[in-house]
This record gives sequence, structure tokens and C-alpha cells, in this order.
Amino acid sequence: MRTIRYRAIADELRDRISAGEFGAGRLLPSEAELSGAYDVSRVTIRKALEVLRSESLVDSRQGFGWFVAVDPVSQSLGRLGTIESQLAESGAAPVRKILGFGFVAAPASVAEVFGAGTVLRVRRVNLADGAPFARVTVWCPEHLGAELSRADVARSSFYELLDVPLGGATQTIGAAAAADDDAEVLDVPAGSPVLVCNRVTRDAEGAAVLVSEHVFPAHLTQFVVDLPHVAGSISPTGLRLVD
Repeated sequence: MRTIRYRAIADELRDRISAGEFGAGRLLPSEAELSGAYDVSRVTIRKALEVLRSESLVDSRQGFGWFVAVDPVSQSLGRLGTIESQLAESGAAPVRKILGFGFVAAPASVAEVFGAGTVLRVRRVNLADGAPFARVTVWCPEHLGAELSRADVARSSFYELLDVPLGGATQTIGAAAAADDDAEVLDVPAGSPVLVCNRVTRDAEGAAVLVSEHVFPAHLTQFVVDLPHVAGSISPTGLRLVD
């Protein structure tokens, strides 16, 4: 019996995924690209992809496209930790790749926290099993970062490198669309959904010692917070409206 075309395409894509051509969480070629490669209509391609979705092999997101299905990394908001520790706990191999290292004038948002002056800015991409997981930019006051080198921040986190006792952090998380430069670094389409986390870390005396921005492709991570007590409102605590 002649195999229906979309099922034959689904079989071939399944084999390509199994062979590791497309890693977990990575984008598949677009429907238009697959349509051209297999010389069929996009309707046929979509039916093939729906077959693989029914098998939980692929998934799709609006504005993102089709990707190999992956369980998102759960990051706890109940403790001050690093991306590397969260990835390691999930079973992924974490690697950091430094994209930029240097002392610069504090941008306005950072100067608002530290005061005007010079800061150490480190821009990096965090990899999980060799694939981009997050773009991170960290700003540190000059007096705390003066003795740090590019090799230091490639090897260890600021939490390990700073010679000050840490007291905690405030983190704000929001949704955004991937800017062109982040899309290139994270290997996702420009304009696709990302989660943006802005964090201010303070020492034991309450002084800000780090400002950081973390950008995650939205399908790769989720943030988890425990709510152990029942309050008068059913709304999660710690949420506030943003103008």
C-alpha cells in the first residue's frame, strides 16, 4: 500500500530528530522551508508536524515556529541561585560563554541603582548541553570588579567571586519579544517570546552589589514559587501592577 505523503514526511522528520540533527528545544526549519525541501504544500507539512506533535516529539508557539519538544527547566524563586546550579539540578550540562567584558559608564538604569560612575559589564550566553539557554548581562561597581578578569567570570559566578557577604536580591520578571541581537545569540526568531528577568543583588548591609539582566527563550524555562500560606486573597503574593 502506498504511504500517504504527509506520513512519509513525518517518518523522515522523526528519524532526523532521533539522529540528533535537531536537539531538544531547538527550532525546526520553517513550514515554508520544509515545504520547499519536500516539494509539497504547507498544508501537507503541517499535517506531518501535527503527527509528531501527537507523539509529543515536537511543539509550536505563536511567533516562534516548530521546535523539538523539551521539558522546560524549573527555576525556583524561593532562593538566591545561579543559572548553572538550576541547569545542573535539571540534569543539563551548564557552560558559560563570555561575549563581552569591560569597564563602562553605568547606563541610566544601572546608575539609578549604584549611582553614576564606572561599572564592570559582563555579557555572556549560558549554554545547556551545548545549546543557548540564556543571555545574561551583569553590571558590578568598579571597586568590586577591579580585580576580576575575563577568565575569572568565565570560570565562576559573581556570587563566588565577590568578596562580600550576600544578603538577598529583588527580581522582576516580564514577558517581551526577542530583539535582533538576542535572537542571534539565542538562536531564536527575532520577535519571538522571551522572559526577561532583572535582578538587583545586595550585600548583608543592604547595599546593591550587582545588577543583572537575564533573557530566556520562553519555551525553555519556567519560574516556580512556593506559596505555603493561604492569605485573604487568592492572588499570588509578591505580584504588583506595572504601569
